[in-house]
Amino acid sequence: MYLLLLALIYLAFISLGLPDSLLGAGWPAIHCEINVPVSYMGIISMIISGGTIVSSLFSDKLTKKLTTRIVVVVSVFLTAIALFGFSLSTEFWMLIVFAVPYGLGAGAIDAALNNYIAVHYASKHMSWLHCFWGVGTIVSPFVMSYALTNSTWHAGYFIVGVIQSAIALLLLATLPVWKVNKSSSVNEQKSVGLAGALKIKGVPFLLIGFFAYCAAEATAMGWAGTYFSEVKNMTAEQASLFASLFYIGITAGRFISGFIMDKLGDRKMIIIGTCILFCGIVSLTVPVDNFIVPMTGFIVIGFGCAPIYPCIIHSTPYNFGEENSGAIIGIQMASAYVGSTFMPPVFGFLGNLIGFEIMPFFLAVFFILMICMTEYTFRITNKNTSNEEK
Repeated sequence: MYLLLLALIYLAFISLGLPDSLLGAGWPAIHCEINVPVSYMGIISMIISGGTIVSSLFSDKLTKKLTTRIVVVVSVFLTAIALFGFSLSTEFWMLIVFAVPYGLGAGAIDAALNNYIAVHYASKHMSWLHCFWGVGTIVSPFVMSYALTNSTWHAGYFIVGVIQSAIALLLLATLPVWKVNKSSSVNEQKSVGLAGALKIKGVPFLLIGFFAYCAAEATAMGWAGTYFSEVKNMTAEQASLFASLFYIGITAGRFISGFIMDKLGDRKMIIIGTCILFCGIVSLTVPVDNFIVPMTGFIVIGFGCAPIYPCIIHSTPYNFGEENSGAIIGIQMASAYVGSTFMPPVFGFLGNLIGFEIMPFFLAVFFILMICMTEYTFRITNKNTSNEEK
């Protein structure tokens, strides 16, 4: 039962990743069909992010009243409805309408499952959980590519909607399995609340650090292609292909790091990951004409990023207490979405103004802020979340 529940949770996180890369993969065809500018994808993304921020902030209250399992099942159904809505959309306003339930569902899944894993499972499972999110983001562009080749982008959203619905039905049918962690109902009934969470010593520094990390990660993901084309003079086709290197690095890194997380602990893994990613950042500043060095650099940055997000989340119950983790992780998810939503456009503005060669320096600033804030948080709480403590 324990392993079955873990498999279901991994499956739920695949469902979170499936729609995340679908919009970007299908947008070149979508904006042409509905006759809107390319830049309008930013509006849809902002609405989705707004929904995730709202649901993340209220996830603690929802899990307290409904339990994690109900929140997850309802949220996956909500994202499935949104995907079917996208598949039926023929006007831009329709995409806006269905972006709302997608954002609300995604944020609730993210916050609820991150807290559940952090409270009930070892650090390695948090890393593998986010690895499965990567699986979802890798699969959906292939689905959209198949749909565009054989039909239209509508079919791509419909296919993913069917997959999402199947996952939701499976989660619904296996609700009793969640009772394997009997202490979950106790933990979910205790809540410090959002206002109370912000007053806990160290939480504001943690939120700043998490915001900074997600800002840098989203910038690397979103602007890698532009960096390769504008700075390294690659063709659009080459840049698009090489932009996936960061995803490969972070997904592979989360799978591999899961095997050593329990032995080294969250704090050490964050430090090691930061050291690795800075090696990748430094490589981007090397003045070479070949593509090998920057290609390797983005893989290394992704590989270094791999353990940081999962370890920051997993350390929260141990740094601040299980009774407070639900509210704090909800705020963490909100700060993550704020960073990943608003900082990439800032980089885009600076890139147009100064030049996209500033990317390694932009990333370095936010990663330095991240490691300073997270280290300060560990020192304030005087915790080193290793396997021995668990």
